[in-house]
Amino acid sequence: MKAPAAPTIIEEIDLIDSGDDDCGSLASSSTANTSRSATPTNRSRKLKKRKASSKVVKPPYKYSFHLKEDHNQPIFGAQFHHGIKNKNIFASVGSNRISVYECLPNGQITLLQSYSDPDTDEIYYTCAWSTEPDESKTSRPILAAGGLRGVIRVFCLKMQTCTKHFIGHGHAINELKFHPKLAHILLSGSKDHSLRLWNIKTGICVAIFGGVEGHRDEVLGADFDLKGGKIISCGMDHSLKLWRLDKPGIKEAITNSSNIDYTKNYGLFPTIKEHFPDFSTRDIHRNYVDCVFWLGDYILSKSCENSIVCWKIGSNMEETEVKPKDNRTTIIHRFNFKECDIWFVRFGMDYWRRIMALGSQNGKVFIWELDPTDVNLTKCSTLSHQKCTSTIRQTAFSRDAQILICICDDGSIWRWDKVL
Repeated sequence: MKAPAAPTIIEEIDLIDSGDDDCGSLASSSTANTSRSATPTNRSRKLKKRKASSKVVKPPYKYSFHLKEDHNQPIFGAQFHHGIKNKNIFASVGSNRISVYECLPNGQITLLQSYSDPDTDEIYYTCAWSTEPDESKTSRPILAAGGLRGVIRVFCLKMQTCTKHFIGHGHAINELKFHPKLAHILLSGSKDHSLRLWNIKTGICVAIFGGVEGHRDEVLGADFDLKGGKIISCGMDHSLKLWRLDKPGIKEAITNSSNIDYTKNYGLFPTIKEHFPDFSTRDIHRNYVDCVFWLGDYILSKSCENSIVCWKIGSNMEETEVKPKDNRTTIIHRFNFKECDIWFVRFGMDYWRRIMALGSQNGKVFIWELDPTDVNLTKCSTLSHQKCTSTIRQTAFSRDAQILICICDDGSIWRWDKVL
């Protein structure tokens, strides 16, 4: 397969006053129409309304700043780099653009770098941060991004260029996550119904999760547990599936993938084909499941039903191990909200998994401050701004949770700061 052309870097530019108070505008070199549907499916069912049990409190964040990229296309993904000390750096992806910003101490946002894909039809949906050693053996930040064309690109901020790209998925890439313990291991979820595990250091595709009992439609979300031994995935088939990485075969493949030169041994690595998940359920949601996170041994998942569900595997609270062929689940709590029944709207969690934020179709942000002893005691609040009226596609927290970023369908980025 012919290698795709490398993205070009757009020179660093300053924010330009657009005439709105506290608002900046960024120049763009491309426009592209998104193929993301505004509605989840014509098979959508109306659910019975439930009374929210969360305690409503004063919002813990206040508006600080917003800017808008002039491609006028949705920004689908945003992530902070939690490994950079004393700086709050985040990336956003949308259209064929990848942008890296810094949140300044004065409450504003400044552009550091921006990359434009040579294919104007590319639409980036997701991004993820990690680190890699440089020549002096110190860590430097790297950013992975993927989208419509199914190509994963890895960018080095220090070199200001795309250093690697990986092709393997047969369709669009909806999710990217780096392993919490192994900085060189990357997980991707795709419209081709599968997940892939990559070693970005050697270029090896370590494992493919899907097939016989895999997802039957697009994989929309996935997450590693804290130890990196399990993956939970979700998709358009309404299902959530658990895949274990702590099996001897997969652990050995991950280790071996670092000991081979992919450029000299192309196609020789025995990629693991995992057709059977260790757990699967369709009992939690009745529609597309587009976002999922681990919360200790619990799982938080969201569908197009105006509710995020906290649940666990097993028929009771005492069970901690997944039993073979036991697909029973226990629902612990439902976080209900309004005006968010379209797909590919993803909630965010802070580094310590103590705060959760989700945007709505009308520009509001729902904040839940999770109680570590009982999720039923969660504090709930809503953020809003008169100029923020577009769908918020994703939210992201800085490592210390002092800053919340929201990205929207109209190409705008909003900053909210913790109330001191």
